[in-house]
Amino acid sequence: MVEIRDNATHFRREILVRLARAFVHDNLVETVDRLPVEVLNGDETPYRCCIYKERAILRTRCLAALGFRVEDDDEVTPLSEYARRALERDKPTSPVMTVLDIACNECVPSRYVVTELCQSCLARACAVNCPFGAIDISHGPAKIDPEKCKSCGRCKEACPYQAIMRCIVPCEEACPVGAIHKGKNGRAEIDFDKCVSCGRCMRACPFGAVMERSQIIDVLKTLRTDKKVVAMVAPAIAGQFPGTVEQVVSALHKLGFDGVIEVAIGADITTRNEAKEFIERMERGDAFMTTSCCPGYIETVRRHVPELSKFVSDTATPMHYTAEVAKQRDPDCITVFIGPCVAKRYEGINDPLIDYVLTFEELGALFVASDIEVANCEQAKFDEFPSLEGRGFAITGGVAAAVKAAVDGRAEMNPVCINGIKPAIVRLFKTYPKGKAPGNLIEMMVCEGGCVAGAGVLGNPKQAAKQVTKFSEQAEHIEPVDLPEKE
Repeated sequence: MVEIRDNATHFRREILVRLARAFVHDNLVETVDRLPVEVLNGDETPYRCCIYKERAILRTRCLAALGFRVEDDDEVTPLSEYARRALERDKPTSPVMTVLDIACNECVPSRYVVTELCQSCLARACAVNCPFGAIDISHGPAKIDPEKCKSCGRCKEACPYQAIMRCIVPCEEACPVGAIHKGKNGRAEIDFDKCVSCGRCMRACPFGAVMERSQIIDVLKTLRTDKKVVAMVAPAIAGQFPGTVEQVVSALHKLGFDGVIEVAIGADITTRNEAKEFIERMERGDAFMTTSCCPGYIETVRRHVPELSKFVSDTATPMHYTAEVAKQRDPDCITVFIGPCVAKRYEGINDPLIDYVLTFEELGALFVASDIEVANCEQAKFDEFPSLEGRGFAITGGVAAAVKAAVDGRAEMNPVCINGIKPAIVRLFKTYPKGKAPGNLIEMMVCEGGCVAGAGVLGNPKQAAKQVTKFSEQAEHIEPVDLPEKE
């Protein structure tokens, strides 16, 4: 797997690998209860108060990796029983995310604090610029009155010594819709009525207290059935593993997948349909249209900006169309989407054509558990060959560029890309239906940089974007859409 850059990620991936390896060796139920002890088998306690709490936290990581909500755990049921239930489970369920409350550090609330760098200077720009009178420098260094402070940040901007810093809660800071907050006990809780399943809180938490509910066991047991299992691979796969994309295809066949389809095939269908829809909308006088391929954005609109919904393209996502292609070939096949996006799990649960969803991180765990070195695999091809633009969906600007190419000048287009969603941008969305949209085709991506920066990636997003571009250039340009002749 790709180099691990923090311990929280290390433990999450280590658990996935060990569970997958136990399944491969046919001893998951027999060995899973000892897994926390095997991972932490010494007396050292480098992270928490004692080794026993460390192991208790690892147990909850196992629950999430087995596909369960930690919130539903009674702390008595052994992991072996959860493993049995995972092996008997028919379908994954919502919600996608889960909080490991025992792992939460109970971070202090977000606020501005004065550091020891404060010089109690003559200028006192912090106090002068504070519109709420929250700063006092009458006795020594500046002090911020938390009752008066509104967290506007003007004191931080004004301080010439940079002596004021903003203390944040990483998970809350990362959430674009304010869905994660402190509960009554001071630990993180997710409001699933607000949550858009983007997974950014999981990537942000330094204590690994938020996890997604994995489907790795579901996929492994499906690969052992007699049914045809089709891997639908997102174009963001480029740059995620050592070796070529064609070697990843070969590695997937080694895992047991019967077919491997590039999701860029579905992206081409999305492009053509969205291009036709855009032309139709512009002809009937619509002010603008937004793209519809990002499930995190779709949930953002549904849960937070419903007034924007009529401007969202009615076109289905590339994942859906790719599954449609697979089911047309074999209605009984099992479809497994493999990509960078955690929100795709929620989309998959609600799409009857999608059976399972894996992230690149989980795929990497499967390769490690199965002793498959991608770089040592032979070259193999996808079942079909998509367009350059279809592969470009994985990076910011790619969807808009694809639709523009397919429209081919038959409607005036002013494309704008929303490169990552934050609370301020969600508030801005509310102005779009009121005539303040920045363009007439708006590409929406929850993750900054596009799909290559999703919560389930392995590689560095910037480096991966370069590899996706290089991979895309191996394909031909998409043809403009055919439109029916007007009577």
